[in-house]
Amino acid sequence: MEQHPKQEHETCKLPIGKNEDVEFSEEQADAADLKARERAAEADHRAEQ
Repeated sequence: MEQHPKQEHETCKLPIGKNEDVEFSEEQADAADLKARERAAEADHRAEQ
């Protein structure tokens, strides 16, 4: 798919960062989101031990 120069320029303005805070929304969560939250909680629990 061909991108126009303006689209490429706009893409460059995206924030760069590995660790960004995001808010979890129960209302917008799908099954994959819920599973990911569960896995993250299990990983946090293991890390605390």
